[in-house]
Amino acid sequence: MRQAAVRPLVITPTYNEAENLAAFLKGVRLSLPAADILVADDSSPDGTAALAVRAAAEDGRVRVLIRARKEGLGRAYAEAFAWALRRDYTHIIQMDADLSHDPADLPRLMRAAETADLVIGSRYSHGLRVLNWPLRRLVLSRMAGLYVRLLTGLPVADPTAGYKLFRRVVLEAVGPKTFSSDGYAFQIETSHAAWRAGFKITEVPIVFADRVAGTSKLSLAIAGEAIGLGMRLFFRRLFRRKRA
Repeated sequence: MRQAAVRPLVITPTYNEAENLAAFLKGVRLSLPAADILVADDSSPDGTAALAVRAAAEDGRVRVLIRARKEGLGRAYAEAFAWALRRDYTHIIQMDADLSHDPADLPRLMRAAETADLVIGSRYSHGLRVLNWPLRRLVLSRMAGLYVRLLTGLPVADPTAGYKLFRRVVLEAVGPKTFSSDGYAFQIETSHAAWRAGFKITEVPIVFADRVAGTSKLSLAIAGEAIGLGMRLFFRRLFRRKRA
């Protein structure tokens, strides 16, 4: 039987990433030449969308999705996932454009997907691999991961990770319309949904380096959303247990 062709898509949601976009696109192209790249920009005031459109004119494998306004990471990914599912991509990869997710790790994620449905680029699997983070941010990240694992039972070392590869079948089964989170809680929600649906998850250790250019999009509101999602998933878990 003839094996189906592999068609990977790398999705990066952007907002004010003009300083990083060219290096990001170059890194992805060098590391995973077969991939298309979708830049989902929330109408960045710094001209990120214009740079992406220019890159798309020069490279037919770069696509651009310009959204009307900034609505949060989760909404950007949900729309980009829906865009991908309307096409014949077999592997859908999400990663940040600020180069905190190293494009050089893309081949490792693709290899791991040969035996897994969801591959997580993990900062905390088999040790700690975070560079240039202040201690406060590192502690908060670790505490958030522990909080999520305790409340939801999600069996991964890095439940808030944003570097992920989904086999198409996962997103066809669990999203993107089923996801409700606007911010970084989206990372928790997608992994939890895949796990509850019975898909195989594996973690690939990566080195996570803090951004060099631009500013972080993290905020107290985003942290609050993640806490609220953890509680909702906890009570959903209890409810399902009682009905079983």
